[in-house]
Amino acid sequence: MDVDANVQSMGWEHVHGPARAVMYELLASQDAALAHSLHDSGWNGQPLKPLGLTVPQFRGAPKKRGVYTTSRDGSVWLGSPVPEIAAVLVAALASRTEIVWGPARLKVRGLAIDVEVPVHGPVELETVTPVVLKHENRYLLPGDKHYLARLQHNLTHKADVLGLPAPSGVRVLEAGPRRRFTVRGAPRIGAQVRVGLEADAQFVEALRSWGVGLDTVQGFGWIR
Repeated sequence: MDVDANVQSMGWEHVHGPARAVMYELLASQDAALAHSLHDSGWNGQPLKPLGLTVPQFRGAPKKRGVYTTSRDGSVWLGSPVPEIAAVLVAALASRTEIVWGPARLKVRGLAIDVEVPVHGPVELETVTPVVLKHENRYLLPGDKHYLARLQHNLTHKADVLGLPAPSGVRVLEAGPRRRFTVRGAPRIGAQVRVGLEADAQFVEALRSWGVGLDTVQGFGWIR
């Protein structure tokens, strides 16, 4: 979705903070029962929500200390690996001329459906937003003792929810700096990563419309 912001900047608390509300509002506008079911119960008997999105990404935005700057050339990606959910999202977005993102109003300039070509064998995936993982209520960063184990667990859990084979050979190839965001008054800490893994082509495609790690519905872990 191509967007144009009506403000020159947003506070950092409004970057990831509104994402979850935006996603559920879009779903509820077309299928309130589905939105409530996902919110309250997750999917396929599991608490995981197969939903992902990015925060608004603005090309050419000038850097300014203390705020998240915008531009007239922005994009937001949203997706789901579940066709029924993805169809509701497409229907919701097709009728929108504007998205309210916290204090910002994002004018919708265009909408496109991104279709990925299935990839077989070893793949590399890079995230455009930080990946959030936890161990015993502590946020983890690449290089931490339990990071790979929790990453593998997250990916295996996602595969189980979708009824697909779990990936193997998961490894971190590159990591960005530590990033900290405030979401509903609580911190979220993570880093962008480039990971390698071996996985079923259908699962790789699913990850690209869902994301890696926790809080994907809050805009974390989206794959470029």
